[in-house]
Amino acid sequence: MKNIDKQCNEICSWLREAVFAAKAKGVVLGLSGGIDSAVAAALCKRAFPEDTLCLILPCHSNPKDEEDARLAAEKLGLRLEKVALDPVYDILTKSIGSDESDSRLLLGNIKSRLRMVTLYYYAGKNNYLVVGPTNKSELTIGYFTKHGDSGVDIMPIADFVKSEIYELAKYLGVPDELIYKAPTAGLWENQTDEDEMRMSYKELDEYIANGKADASIKNRVDAMHNASKHKRNMPQMYKRTGV
Repeated sequence: MKNIDKQCNEICSWLREAVFAAKAKGVVLGLSGGIDSAVAAALCKRAFPEDTLCLILPCHSNPKDEEDARLAAEKLGLRLEKVALDPVYDILTKSIGSDESDSRLLLGNIKSRLRMVTLYYYAGKNNYLVVGPTNKSELTIGYFTKHGDSGVDIMPIADFVKSEIYELAKYLGVPDELIYKAPTAGLWENQTDEDEMRMSYKELDEYIANGKADASIKNRVDAMHNASKHKRNMPQMYKRTGV
């Protein structure tokens, strides 16, 4: 990435403009233990040194994710709080009658949406905006939970593909442990992004950036992009015909 220092400064300026335009005073975001949220948090910390709040939101999660999130917080000097959502999830799934027929994806999306609700509580309490960590690679194919990790106010890294996120992470001082771990949404055990997407980030990024990919990758990305349009748009709204 060219002029990475200038790019980071511009992102921070954009963050401040977006927050002040909303008459807010800072930002809150979830810190998952992954590279994307760490990069977003590092940028937010630069933009709002005193008003960046990060939340660890475990929900039957791998303890290693919390360990990595705390490592990032310590390295980047982030203000951190923890809200355990395990009991909330258990009560909700019991109340709605969830059973063994429910898919991992269905239940995983509940976890993501519980995190969104929690982030907005803290945002409202502190007059902050909620920041999302979605990158361009994930945004392109809809690899995110609607009204979950996409249920945010602003997305500072949504125009950067995954390979650029790694560059930003190294520049911003994100710990190596997060940079070199396999990307995962952490919604169920042993889940990884690339296994679920059935392609590598390298293949996806190359197609997004340069239009180059094997036919099977092109077809898969195009199909996922088209099928996930509803995730990137406002809900469809009926308009009266004047009859």
